[in-house]
Amino acid sequence: MSSKKVFHIVGARPNFMKAAPVIAALKDHPGIHQRLIHTGQHYDKNMSDVFFQQLGLPSPDINLEVGSGSQAVQTAQIMMSLEEFLLAQPADLVMVYGDVNSTIAAALVSVKLGIPVAHVEAGLRSFDRSMPEEINRILTDQISNLLFTPSLDGNENLKREGVSPEKIHFVGNVMIDTLVRLLPQAEARPLPQNIPLNGKPYALITLHRPSNVDNPKNLERLLGALEKISRKIQIVFPVHPRTAQRIRQQGLENLSRGLFLLDPLGYLDFIALQKKATVVITDSGGIQEETTFLGIPCLTLRKNTERPITLTLGTNRLVEEPEALPEEVYRAISAGGPRGSVPPLWDGKSATRIAEITATTLGISAPLAATI
Repeated sequence: MSSKKVFHIVGARPNFMKAAPVIAALKDHPGIHQRLIHTGQHYDKNMSDVFFQQLGLPSPDINLEVGSGSQAVQTAQIMMSLEEFLLAQPADLVMVYGDVNSTIAAALVSVKLGIPVAHVEAGLRSFDRSMPEEINRILTDQISNLLFTPSLDGNENLKREGVSPEKIHFVGNVMIDTLVRLLPQAEARPLPQNIPLNGKPYALITLHRPSNVDNPKNLERLLGALEKISRKIQIVFPVHPRTAQRIRQQGLENLSRGLFLLDPLGYLDFIALQKKATVVITDSGGIQEETTFLGIPCLTLRKNTERPITLTLGTNRLVEEPEALPEEVYRAISAGGPRGSVPPLWDGKSATRIAEITATTLGISAPLAATI
């Protein structure tokens, strides 16, 4: 039996967390040779290298080093570099993750070269096409051959959009696989960067979406709300490089003086902070899922979410206007916040299901061992 080549394309931190358990699970299937291609979409060492180390990911076989750029420039550069690589080294299957520019770029290049595509975290929809990620999700799902969904609403979205049911596989959430595996290590770690919390409750903040940080007025309103909240509860704020740049450019440093500002954190440090937080405030998709699994109240600074199951079953609440944030935080603090429940198949075994379906699709079945 000839071996089959599966190439994993990653480019940003959420991709790393999703790819790690899938790569590990596919090692148990003979005849599958894996390669890991990093597009370099996240190029800061704190945003990339430390994640590879902590997640146990192998070093990439190649880093395309595309770096930053506009949506169009970054996507185009990934496509050009990846096409050259895939023409020289063809794959039997390309696996893409999530909804970043690397995802749609890799899917487009692969399909045009006649290479089947598997999309991990398929079917999620915010129904807001002003979000670049929503466009990436819709287009990737339309051209993929295997669609692995994290929740049943994803299956329904895909069927409604005309995707053939035989392509759709409900496998659960691979982000939770990584969380389940590494949570004991995270819980054993001290709080990072010597944060002087002294056992007191705190709110954990992440902000990076253009709608929140690129608009000067919106960012000023958000920082003003956080400063108000900091009078009631300590705020820990690992600052995304994009957000830090916007704060400096707009001269808003004075509004962040009451906050504990940190450099970007590795996966284990961030999970350690998240697990011990009283409430989490974010605009990230993955954090909505992690807080739901951990039972931590989450306030999402967006008008919508592509992860509605975190609202219906989980601990997540949407906050559309910055001015409403202090009251929502106070409510979460006083009431203990919603604890919710863990959605179906968020059990730490999603990657195993993905690996089995992938191996069967490629004509490989019995799990043994393979190398990456």
